[in-house]
Amino acid sequence: MIGKLERVSLRDVWKNEAKDFSSWLFKNIEILSEELNIKITAIEKEKKTGSFSADIVAEGSMGETVLIENQLEKTNHDHLGKLLTYVSNLEAKKAIWISKEPRSEHEKAIQWLNELSSDIDFYLVKVEAYKIGNSDPAPKFTVIAGPTESGKAVGNEKKKIAERHKKRFRFWESLLEKSQKKTSLHSNISPSMESWISTGAGKSGLAFNYVITFKHGQIELYIDRGKDSKDENKQIFDKFQFHRDEIEKEFGDKLTWERLDDKRASRISKRFGNAGLNDEEKWDKLQNSMIDGMIRLEKAFRGYIQNIKIQYEYKNG
Repeated sequence: MIGKLERVSLRDVWKNEAKDFSSWLFKNIEILSEELNIKITAIEKEKKTGSFSADIVAEGSMGETVLIENQLEKTNHDHLGKLLTYVSNLEAKKAIWISKEPRSEHEKAIQWLNELSSDIDFYLVKVEAYKIGNSDPAPKFTVIAGPTESGKAVGNEKKKIAERHKKRFRFWESLLEKSQKKTSLHSNISPSMESWISTGAGKSGLAFNYVITFKHGQIELYIDRGKDSKDENKQIFDKFQFHRDEIEKEFGDKLTWERLDDKRASRISKRFGNAGLNDEEKWDKLQNSMIDGMIRLEKAFRGYIQNIKIQYEYKNG
């Protein structure tokens, strides 16, 4: 004969969260340990941290502090705040939040915390109780969210991206400060976290861009008149290229002419390969080279940009 599995109200099993559930879990921590597949040894209940008390403080297999926060109700922001408070004050390396009903918003929060932290593991665990017939109720723990290798990898990549963004902002901030002392070009442009900053070249769809990568800096005249403008962009590029020798003579160096036939836009550029975003000790020299180059690039193209006919006038000309 097979019995019927019945869910039991948690409050029928543990009437008081702190006195009953936490005390039971403290004595039976191995049940939770098996579900999480990590070794946990209970050390202390109601561990004081300032004016707060952590439900259970345990120890992991390597002696690291494990923090357990219990909630026999739906997860809420108050307990999430407590969890983070205990983790930071007790310098825990694992944080386990047990709840009767984890909310999807808090599941996402735990996933985000795991991505954000490379050295702290966060778990959100659902607790239930069941019985068969007149048997004693038995607990059931289910991991709703926890650390994963892919999640940690995503988190590390996000950190790298964030660091790149900060570094680019500092690079542009420094370059623009230097630039304003030499030219009004880009004078109204703010630092960016992107790999480029841009200002208009005097005609719609033409822009003077600064570009920074890990390995080099670049200045360019970028031609892109917008949607459905590929043919027009190529015509403008060809008009400039017709005067290539004069333009490069005025610029004082060779330029890279990229018609980019498989793309909508075209560009004419000069690359400075002596340093890049990762070479912070060389930023000063690179930025000065880029600024001086940009001044010469604008001067070399100024007359040709002013005289070029675009839109319908150019197409019909």
